[in-house]
Amino acid sequence: MSRLNDLVGTLFIGDRKGQALYNRVFVVSAFGGITNLLLEHKKTGEPGVYALFSNAENDQGWSDGLTRVSVAMKEAHHAILDHPADLSGADDFVRDRLDGARNCLIDLQRLCSYGHFRLSEHMQIIRELLSGLGEAHSAFVTTLLLKRAGVDARFVDLSGWRDDRELNLEERIASALDGVDFSREMPIVTGYAQCTEGLMQEYDRGYSEVTFSRIAAQTKAREAIIHKEFHLSSADPNLVGDHVRKLGHTNYDVADQLSNMGMEAIHPKAAKTLRQSEIPLRVTNAFEPEDPGTLIDDRKADTPEAEIVCGLDVYALELFEQDMVGVKGYDAATLEVLKRHKVRIVSKTSNANTITHYVDASLKTMKRVERDLAEIYPSADLSVRALAIASVFGRDLSGLKILTRGLEALEAGGVDVAALHQTTRSVDVQFVVGRDDRDRAIKALHDAVVAAPTQVTQAAA
Repeated sequence: MSRLNDLVGTLFIGDRKGQALYNRVFVVSAFGGITNLLLEHKKTGEPGVYALFSNAENDQGWSDGLTRVSVAMKEAHHAILDHPADLSGADDFVRDRLDGARNCLIDLQRLCSYGHFRLSEHMQIIRELLSGLGEAHSAFVTTLLLKRAGVDARFVDLSGWRDDRELNLEERIASALDGVDFSREMPIVTGYAQCTEGLMQEYDRGYSEVTFSRIAAQTKAREAIIHKEFHLSSADPNLVGDHVRKLGHTNYDVADQLSNMGMEAIHPKAAKTLRQSEIPLRVTNAFEPEDPGTLIDDRKADTPEAEIVCGLDVYALELFEQDMVGVKGYDAATLEVLKRHKVRIVSKTSNANTITHYVDASLKTMKRVERDLAEIYPSADLSVRALAIASVFGRDLSGLKILTRGLEALEAGGVDVAALHQTTRSVDVQFVVGRDDRDRAIKALHDAVVAAPTQVTQAAA
């Protein structure tokens, strides 16, 4: 979104004229860095307005945070808009929304100073309120820019600003799009939608793709397109260099595996909506409009092929208990502890007396998990190891000997393998390696099973 001026010349308008501009709905995210300032930094955890407000002893910290948001929003649209009337309108929009949010937070603090009200009971609503500010701003600015370029763009605000109606997501979308003439207007829709389900509570920062998929389903879209700054490729080009290739075509099964490895092409719940609605998804490079990108649908591969190699840092939580043999339910308590600490399980293995969960979490969280499990299983041996998973995906890996070829490649590359996981569905193979070996493992696997010629083993009839 921060390169919006470039996108007008490629994505929004390009060489389209007249009717060719329309029958498209755009769902936009916030400008770069804005949501981090409103909530908290997604990677570093640096507190934004929400985090400052939840821990505030006074209103100075979060109020200053809102001021920083205002400055950042104005810098964003001043770098994009150039007409004085548009700049004035965008400045007024930011002032109205942020002043309204500031007054709301002040009133809530005052209300909760009485003993009958608890601030903790309202924090999720505050998170919803704040998260919608960024998308509303970017959608409004995009609409101004497109109108100035001669497009009949329409700002569609799903954030529920000053709307006292109780609507679910489907009703919110239907109400906002009611009266829109898709053949003559270009709706610019906020990625955040205020609804009774609570998008932030259910999906947190993945809400915009959920909104996007539901709009596609409700409008019976022919195709859903996610525009990124890069192509969906066979691996990180920084790791594999010129051997990288654009996917071109894959299916929702592979997209789910990517999500599990933290490499989301689309939020899995959004993919489910599109899949059930039989709407194909296309992932394109927004700055290469002539390229069709990668199509994701339910079609199976014509021939077995390894398509993607990616990696993820994980912790291996290993629980060894001799008394586990023959006893049911040992995993239940572990799962409950992991759920309570909001730890995401990437993979797991078990044998007669050992259960190992490979999880995506911080070391701080894992120490808390280990402490809780030690209380539940005082006689068990618990260990937490920092490892990584390098995984090979494909719509159909049958007959490719990925396990054997992968092990040979990793051995040749001097990478030790701590564990292996292969399912009977033939869509993924996981190699657990040392954390420092992750990138080397990805390159070695990619060179061996993606860049190298495919060799399919066929069983004799």
